[in-house]
Amino acid sequence: MEITASQVKELREKTGVGLMDCKKALAQSNGVVDDAVKYLRERGLAAAAKKADRSATEGRVFTGIVGNKGVIVEVNCETDFVASNDAFKGCGEAIIKTTLGSDDISDIDKLKSSEIDGKTYKAFVSEIVLKVGENVDAGKLTVINTDGQLFDYVHMNGKIGVLVEFNKAVSAELGKDVAMHIAATNPSHVSSDAVSADEVAKETEIIRNQALNEGKPEQIVEKIVEGRIAKYYKEVCLLEQVFVKDQDKTIKQLMPEGVTVSSFTRYSLV
Repeated sequence: MEITASQVKELREKTGVGLMDCKKALAQSNGVVDDAVKYLRERGLAAAAKKADRSATEGRVFTGIVGNKGVIVEVNCETDFVASNDAFKGCGEAIIKTTLGSDDISDIDKLKSSEIDGKTYKAFVSEIVLKVGENVDAGKLTVINTDGQLFDYVHMNGKIGVLVEFNKAVSAELGKDVAMHIAATNPSHVSSDAVSADEVAKETEIIRNQALNEGKPEQIVEKIVEGRIAKYYKEVCLLEQVFVKDQDKTIKQLMPEGVTVSSFTRYSLV
């Protein structure tokens, strides 16, 4: 029978087991998820599977850069106490090292189909689960390869992490400042050009209705919309934001001639 992606996703969420093993278990169980859970538990994954039913909403963000390649990963657990555990931190560091050293790992699914320290992902994580006594799993992963330069920053005891890409080489001071700024302000986009037409249209409608509900005359509503959209860009677009360390400059004004931010990824557990 055909195994659907939604079945695989459901089984992975219930057990924390890797993609290929979930597909195999579902095939052996005629697509019945509960039977597939039983199948996996019967084959030695009981400890990890039982703990995977518990919510893993704490954790830590890990980053790493080697040359022109950068990685950021969010690894989840159940309590803040375990997030500070050496075994848990070693898990995140091993994931970063493995991903940086592989040309095949480009997203979270490929990570979970890979080997870490000579073990399958599920076997590696199951060992960590047994050591720390909580559900542990990588939640998100981003890999950036660049012709420019990368900087990373981790804040608040690993609760916020940033990986930022510049189109050209920049100073260590500027790279760190921009990464720290992203951690502090949480922009949604690099620039106004990156904001989709749908997002602008939605925000415009909200602002227009707000103005009308405030009793503003219709003839000046469009000017109000224009002004508030400009303010919106300054709130959500990195290059338009006022630099947190110097309120007289925007991030764009910090950039040397010909330099800009190409992309960034920010993960947060707060």
